Parts: sequence; C-alpha cells; structure tokens
Amino acid sequence: MPAYLIANVTITDPEGFKHYGEQVSAVIAQYGGRYLVRGGVIHPMEGDHGFDRLVVVEFPSMEAAKRFYDSPEYAPLLKLRIETTRSRLAFAEGYAPG
Repeated sequence: MPAYLIANVTITDPEGFKHYGEQVSAVIAQYGGRYLVRGGVIHPMEGDHGFDRLVVVEFPSMEAAKRFYDSPEYAPLLKLRIETTRSRLAFAEGYAPG
C-alpha cells in the first residue's frame, strides 16, 4: 500500500534551502518516492489551512518512506532542512479499496 510524506514548510533561509532543493529529489527517487505536490500555489477553500509550502511525496510503502527518512543519504539534507526551515512533517498510509 502506498504511503505519503506530507510536509508544510516555511522557508527561513532561502539561500540555504536552495541547496536542499537541488539535492533531495535524487534521494527521494532512490527510495522509490515521487513528488505529487512540491510547493506551488495553494487555493484555500475552507477553514484556516495554515499551509505555506505544501509538499506531498508518494512512496510505494510506509517502509520505503521510513527508509528514506532514516537513510544515510538523507541525513545531511534533513539537517540542512531543519536549519533552513520551520517544518511540520508526517507520514500517512494510503487508501486501498476493500
């Protein structure tokens, strides 16, 4: 079953974050992930959405998503993201019809 990394990112250091953005796609792909949403314009429809930069990445499984996040390849990028943003991030299991 697919799993999704969902993040709301507020960039606090645009120059530093640029280096993260240049490198992270290859690591995501290495673990079977693909971007579904990567920034872009958000059109609020209901409620106080609180989104700044929304990111959604699909992985083939929750295990693959966690392997990506815990990987040695992502570790320096995670450190860079933490240093250059305020982020809220979660993993969500996908839906598999009965």
